[in-house]
Amino acid sequence: MSDESNPIKDYLFNYIEKSDTIPRLISKQKFDVIINEILDNCYDDIVLMDKKDESVGVLATGILHYLLTNALLTSQRKVPYHDFELDIVIPDVKTLEQDPKMSLLILIPKSSDKKIIEQKIAQLNSVQPIKENIWVVLSENISLDNKTFVLSKENNSFSNIIFEIAQFSNVGKSNKFKILRI
Repeated sequence: MSDESNPIKDYLFNYIEKSDTIPRLISKQKFDVIINEILDNCYDDIVLMDKKDESVGVLATGILHYLLTNALLTSQRKVPYHDFELDIVIPDVKTLEQDPKMSLLILIPKSSDKKIIEQKIAQLNSVQPIKENIWVVLSENISLDNKTFVLSKENNSFSNIIFEIAQFSNVGKSNKFKILRI
């Protein structure tokens, strides 16, 4: 399912592949600048490809997958778990099961309906009892009890997510090499 061709992912990765600046920014670990560049150049076209929440969800997943890989941060994405799917698990499901305080779940709902999002968070709470370790990526600012990041051209807070993930990882033993100097 996650390897199916998707016009939004195709557009995103085509943009990244053709970019002259992104490889240079990756080498300098300027992940926030990369996200802003992608948003400046791709966001408007991508949100026209599908419903806004769906488009933003696919875009967020694609950006996170690409940047987590390039930041050398261990993660799993689209993991079937019990009777639902975990969008992103850092570092992995095994750590989540053994030591939830060392594991981060990132929810990327393809909806801006607060009730639907809260239901998904409740599901995640059943496997991650530490509320602070469940983060949510949204297409618009919605007041939730969890840490949120908004992926949009205006009021974008998503740009800092890689650094915050790295800080989370560096606090514990999961990132022994401290790849990002934060």
